[in-house]
Amino acid sequence: MITKTRILRQFVRLLTWPRILANKLDAQIQKELCTTDATARLLEGTVIANALEAKDRIQIGAHTVSRGEYNVFPPEGSIRIGSHCYVGDHSRIWSAVGIQIGDRVLISHGVNIHDHSAHPIAANSRHIQAVNILAGTCMDMSSVDMAPITIHDDVWLGFNAIVLKGVTIGRGAIIGAATVITKDVPEFAIMVGNPARQVGTASE
Repeated sequence: MITKTRILRQFVRLLTWPRILANKLDAQIQKELCTTDATARLLEGTVIANALEAKDRIQIGAHTVSRGEYNVFPPEGSIRIGSHCYVGDHSRIWSAVGIQIGDRVLISHGVNIHDHSAHPIAANSRHIQAVNILAGTCMDMSSVDMAPITIHDDVWLGFNAIVLKGVTIGRGAIIGAATVITKDVPEFAIMVGNPARQVGTASE
């Protein structure tokens, strides 16, 4: 006997098919803007923005699962993500000069990783840049501070953590929720707070 609940469940499944197909199509479009291993998965929420128009500027490794946003722009933006990583929803990885992420790195939701300051320090230059951005012209980064970021293997970034330009995070480190990283982090260090401070050491 077919129950009312069973009929409703089948009806819901029928309604979700267009969304499932749309997500698969979107993932295929996103993959055209980057280089991904055949086993990598770009799930719903993944956004690829590649102003440099070169697929190898964004590389996503084997068995990595993504729900995050990747953005590369001049002068030399690049994002390299290793294997068996996870990038959570609403996380943003934006590069103007280079972000390298190792293997088995866990990036929770709402994490921000930026290798630049986004805008010039000088008010007049900042205004001119903002006007150009809002007008839809190319983002001028010539007066913006920038430095590469390296995140080594087995790092865990908690939700809403922030990693800023020029930072190296050592292997196995844990960055607590909402922690702001502006300086290098030793291997296996457990960091919390703003400014970040070490509160322990993780095991290998």
